[in-house]
Amino acid sequence: MEGDYRGRRVVVLGIARQGIALARYLVGHQATVVVSDLRPAEELRHALAQLADLSVAAVLGGHPVALLDGADLVCLSGGVPTDAPIVREANSRGIPITNDSQIFLERCPSPVIGITGSAGKTTTTALVGEMCRLDLEIAERRVWVGGNIGRSMLPDLAEIRSNDLVVMELSSFQLEIMSRSPCIAAVLNLTPNHLDRHKTMERYAAAKARILQYQTETGIAVLGRDDSGAWSMRDRVRGRLRLFSAKTVVEPGVFVREGQIWVRREREELAVCPVDEVRLRGGHNLLNTLAAVALAEAAQVSIPSMAEAARTFGGVEHRLELVREVNGVQWYDDSSATAPERTMAALHAFSEPIVLLVGGRDKNLPWSEAAALIAERVRDLVLFGEVAGLVRSQLDVSRPRTVVQVDGLEAAVEAAARLARPGDVVLLSPGGTSFDAYRDYAERGDHFRALVQQLQADGSMVGDEVA
Repeated sequence: MEGDYRGRRVVVLGIARQGIALARYLVGHQATVVVSDLRPAEELRHALAQLADLSVAAVLGGHPVALLDGADLVCLSGGVPTDAPIVREANSRGIPITNDSQIFLERCPSPVIGITGSAGKTTTTALVGEMCRLDLEIAERRVWVGGNIGRSMLPDLAEIRSNDLVVMELSSFQLEIMSRSPCIAAVLNLTPNHLDRHKTMERYAAAKARILQYQTETGIAVLGRDDSGAWSMRDRVRGRLRLFSAKTVVEPGVFVREGQIWVRREREELAVCPVDEVRLRGGHNLLNTLAAVALAEAAQVSIPSMAEAARTFGGVEHRLELVREVNGVQWYDDSSATAPERTMAALHAFSEPIVLLVGGRDKNLPWSEAAALIAERVRDLVLFGEVAGLVRSQLDVSRPRTVVQVDGLEAAVEAAARLARPGDVVLLSPGGTSFDAYRDYAERGDHFRALVQQLQADGSMVGDEVA
């Protein structure tokens, strides 16, 4: 039934960004669409308003099995787990299951670069997109960037031409049900993440590996050589392998030698730019840059375009983003750090004294290593949200000078403002998801930014009474 939806009855589970894009695309291709969400109508007013001009039925407050009666296809939004009762029932009935990324890859006329990993995939996707844009706009070829980075690419299909290029971020939630792979695919790294969803590392790794599974011998796979999880997938590569490394010379691939980023092809080496000219801060962002160069190289982007993007690309919102400097204190938004490993990467990016804000909802991930690094690198720790008690319990006698536990992000910012001194970095790098208090990490980051913008020179917030 690939690509043919005329007259078909399609059930879309989950009415968020992906679900809305799916419904609009399918109705536009003359399918009969039913959307369903576990949340009640009053919580979905904004989403339903975006579907108001379509002829779709909505079943809210649950996913009754009767939705499957007469269904030809079930489409999952990323937030719907594959072990949900209705998904298991669809499988038992033999009803095909798909998602927006699968449909996009089935229909996309242009080459696709796909990027996944436990950390860094959004920054890498955006940077690859910028490298490609700088190179291809001269030839009047358009570069399209999307996927898990924040927007479904289904609405773009009507405009994408065969000589364009697509750069697409793919999550484990999307990949676990997909049976298509991009022609150029990257696994940046593989560390524990989303175990509340996947339950085991084996299942999580299997989902990530699907980005390589359906490539042919003409495909190109890019793997992180320094990461044991990504490197372990080399035996799954069906096409040509490219590597990137900050520690060792790799061939063919991208590496660092004597402070310079190099591309090594089969018969030559080419210098890209010095490491100290890369604008993104931190060792993890150097790896993201190396990965981006390797992917751009696979797409035949010129070295000057890679170098210009590496020198000028300032990053993505909510990823080690400098919000403001107040009274000599730099405030950084790293709200996208929803796993302990991401918090650790952020801590390694700074040499200044750190006031760290950690909080949110745990994803059943180990905190012991992160807690040890917090004790080593953080002067003052402010805990908030559901994960606060768990992190506090992981701290032993070797701990930050000050540990404060508060109820929410606003109180956390107020506490950090009291603790910070000129020359410090205040870092929101939560290590947990936002779902205990916010719709997503972006909403949490936006709230943090707004709170920081309210800070006055003396560290108090606008509207606070100053004694």
